[in-house]
Amino acid sequence: MMTSSACRPEPSPAHRRLKCIDALRGLAVLIMLVDHVRETFFLHHQVPDPMVVAETEPALFFSRLLAHLCAPVFVFLTGLSAWLHAAPRGGDARTTAASFLWRRGLFLVLLEITVVNFAWTAELPPTRLYLQVIWALGLSMLALAALLWLPRRVLVATGLILVAGHNLLDGLHFAPDHPLHEIWAVLHDRGWIDVSETLRVRTSYPLLPWVGVIALGYAAGPWFGPGADAAGRGRRLLAWGLALLAGFALLRTLDVYGDRPWSGGDTLLATAMAALNVTKYPPSLLFCALTLGIGLLLLRAFDQRGEAGWLRVLAVFGAAPMFAYILHLGMLKVLYLAALAACGPNHGTLFGVESMLEVWVGAALLAGLLYPPVRAFGRMKARRRDIAWLKYL
Repeated sequence: MMTSSACRPEPSPAHRRLKCIDALRGLAVLIMLVDHVRETFFLHHQVPDPMVVAETEPALFFSRLLAHLCAPVFVFLTGLSAWLHAAPRGGDARTTAASFLWRRGLFLVLLEITVVNFAWTAELPPTRLYLQVIWALGLSMLALAALLWLPRRVLVATGLILVAGHNLLDGLHFAPDHPLHEIWAVLHDRGWIDVSETLRVRTSYPLLPWVGVIALGYAAGPWFGPGADAAGRGRRLLAWGLALLAGFALLRTLDVYGDRPWSGGDTLLATAMAALNVTKYPPSLLFCALTLGIGLLLLRAFDQRGEAGWLRVLAVFGAAPMFAYILHLGMLKVLYLAALAACGPNHGTLFGVESMLEVWVGAALLAGLLYPPVRAFGRMKARRRDIAWLKYL
């Protein structure tokens, strides 16, 4: 019987990495690759949010649905990792955590509007800025730097209110000429902001619910802290994971709150797709309940699997997620431009593959190309702790 825990700290307690957390983050990276290959080579079959079930083939629908796991997992684990970053260092852990969150949060915001945006648009100077997951992650870290000073119970309550209550604001909108339009576009109402005659900004990831998710991740930190009981952690992860999925099922059945109304389809498959067709921008209560519920159950499963070889492969990507993120965007852009130059456009002005199977094959090949440099970077990051900037990647 396997009794070891993948979340057992490595030998140096001051600089330990928890393998189950890295493995879950690595799984999110690999799922993200599928979605980004889709957005690069399958853009001629773009999907709205939420998806139109009647117009979306099941392979595309469930691939996109799977990708919904990525952002909640990244944001929740960022909060969890912030607690773990400070806990072994003694003294006032919150001061250490807040300092790290401020620095890395600002770094991620800058990274989004420069490197990441250029990788997507290839425009310099840009005419469009897409404020996406790295932007939301950075701002969430800045918000957590302030919120973590709250008592833990108040922090949990704040996180739950933001995640569960923000849908009450869905009917609130401000016209582009209203003085609150810009701030509301950032906080809750996805939209465009006209910065100048030559620059428009798209707030793709409204912030409020993501602040709630990162706060809940930080509050879960003590479950994984030094001396934490692994069995107790497993029970908490199981209970919260199942509670979130049960809440999703109940609210979806009642269809009274938490997402847009839905109705069954002509077949069992169509009905299941309609029920699972949750809203990501901003992430609805049902979106968060479904994805975080699954995420917590996966984290528990990885924790209990010990040192399984496939977990170590996932952990390679999870130990250097930002490096993998930036590198894969550059590789995707080069691969797409090469394919377009070699084959020419075959869907209007776009080059694209013909099926989601090809998208998945392409993502698997991209993962294989990424693995050696990401593993090498992760090893250097673990070895060269004297190089301060490495911890930001």
